[in-house]
Parts: sequence; C-alpha cells; structure tokens
Amino acid sequence: METIHTIGRRKASVARIYMSSGKGNVTINKKDFKDFFPVEVLQAKIVQPFKALDIENKFDVKVNVNGGGITGQAEAIRLAISRALCVLDLENRPALKAEGLLTRDPRVVERKKPGQKKARKKFQWVKR
Repeated sequence: METIHTIGRRKASVARIYMSSGKGNVTINKKDFKDFFPVEVLQAKIVQPFKALDIENKFDVKVNVNGGGITGQAEAIRLAISRALCVLDLENRPALKAEGLLTRDPRVVERKKPGQKKARKKFQWVKR
C-alpha cells in the first residue's frame, strides 16, 4: 500500500496526514499522539474512525497539524483520517458517514464588530 495524503480542517486548525500500512503508530508533529494529547477524550477522537471500522492497529499515521486549539486539532485529525480511509476503500464510506465522521464542521469564531465589545456583546449603556 502506498502512502495516502489527506487534509482535515476544524476552526483554525489544519491537519495534514500521511497514512500507510503498519502497526497502528500515530505520530503527531513528531511526537506520539498520547504525548501530544494527554487528555483521553482527545485520544479517543483520533482513533474513532479506526474503531468505527474495527481496523485498529493496521495503519501508521504521520500528522502535521497547526493552528487553533487542542480540540480543533484533534477533530481536524479525525476528519483527515476518515477521508484517508475512504480513499483507501469506498466500502468504508457508509459506516464513517453514519458516525458523522466525514462532515466538516463549518462553525468558526464570529468576527468582532466595530462599536461593540465583542462579536455580539455591546458596551454598557448608561442612561444618566
């Protein structure tokens, strides 16, 4: 199997992954994913596509991720892995789609408006 290259995005995070057959090693920015994401919830998000298809420990994944926070990065990696599994075999698509793993979450931070404190919060108004 050759290396599959895909991209996943979430909020301001961009994850580029290189997936090849192997023993299940996931390396993120040259660190093991358990060191990069010490929170178990985020570790579970990264292996979720493999668990949905029941093919854990069959692929090595090298990830370059930047931008955003840790949750956005984890979800960007999850999307990229899901896309790579679809490129590998189209039979994987229905199972991943049912879990909602192929949908790019479009929610991003709303911009700050002029004359306001934040995007929706206004400055305090004083009558007298």
